[in-house]
Amino acid sequence: MDIFEKVINRPGPLGKYREQGEGYYMFPILEGELSNKMIFQGKERLIWSLNNYLGLGNHPEVRKADADAAKEWGMAYPMGARMMSGHTKYHVQLEEELAAFVGRESAYLLNYGYQGMVSIIDSMVDRKDVIVYDSEAHACILDGMRLHFGKRFVYPHNDIQNFEKELSRAKKITDQTGGGTLVITEGVYGMSGDLGKLKEICALKEKYEFRLLVDDAHGFGTMGATGAGTDEFLGVQDQVDLYFGTFAKAMAGIGAFVASKKEIISYLRYDMRSQIYAKSLPMPMVIGALKRLDMIRNSSEYKDKLWIIVNALQKGLKEKGFNLGNTESPVTPVVLSGSVPEATQLTYDLRENYNIFCSIIGYPVVPKGVLILRLIPTAVHTLEDVKYTVDAFTVIKERLEKGIYSKDQFKDVTGG
Repeated sequence: MDIFEKVINRPGPLGKYREQGEGYYMFPILEGELSNKMIFQGKERLIWSLNNYLGLGNHPEVRKADADAAKEWGMAYPMGARMMSGHTKYHVQLEEELAAFVGRESAYLLNYGYQGMVSIIDSMVDRKDVIVYDSEAHACILDGMRLHFGKRFVYPHNDIQNFEKELSRAKKITDQTGGGTLVITEGVYGMSGDLGKLKEICALKEKYEFRLLVDDAHGFGTMGATGAGTDEFLGVQDQVDLYFGTFAKAMAGIGAFVASKKEIISYLRYDMRSQIYAKSLPMPMVIGALKRLDMIRNSSEYKDKLWIIVNALQKGLKEKGFNLGNTESPVTPVVLSGSVPEATQLTYDLRENYNIFCSIIGYPVVPKGVLILRLIPTAVHTLEDVKYTVDAFTVIKERLEKGIYSKDQFKDVTGG
């Protein structure tokens, strides 16, 4: 079959809905300033779907730093990859400050989090090594493992008993091959909001002699006493061997980093293909990240505001009987029961009749019959936003349970 013919005729589990959903349910266009309220299809909506946790995306000081850096340096500088001609003292400064902030000896900048995680995994393991990973690992972790020629074992999400069984299987193989084991988990799971079992995982390190890589994209800047991450929050910073954080969420920017021992970061600098063969992170991104890090490090105001909203939202939803799963982070999943058609009607009701915009997840991302409304609280939300949302969710839950969102009833009942 011709490759073009194949992809046209087999659009995939999400692509098959593009004609009905594109522009509204998928690839929506949000306009206006990054904030708790933005414009969607000409109307102001209350937005709960931006990972702008600390509200830095539109902070005046951040915007000024970005603008000043762009004016001084432009977007092209530095030209070339870091190893050849794209290395600057500001890149080094940012790496040093990031390493100190997350309690590591050294750090290395990455152009993108997704690309970086793929390349970290590719660099750290060879065919003699074994990877053990959580079943709910992010797509970037799964794609990184596709480059691995050795064995890999998956354990059910946060199931430590099963995790130890997979470690035992891995050790039998590495005892024969002379390789090692790399365990990969996340600090905060972005869909469910629960935390990786870092304490329990670290407790098994001595027995099974593995190294631990933690993807803390959602934990960096939001978790821990200083915002240094989920491992700080759980008190295991000294036991996490490779710490990964991204700028795309709490830092509201572009880029990422990996932190570890000096010798390991030195190895990655000379071995990570995604950085060796890619243009260096542009100067405005680096200067902007330095400003964001300085604000996070020197003021708890942003994280404190975030958690006021998180606690109010989650408390209010739980009091109304909503199932939020096991979240221990700002990520707030509201778990409901329903079909994909009901999900589209429910979303339409929220957006058009309540002006609330949030992400909705249904099959095939989650099992059939399960719907998740994922809310992302931020420091720029207000307690009034929280109350309004909890009240609206209470109504839509009642409508869902009564079958109002079936196609033949919804229009008459809601006016949608």
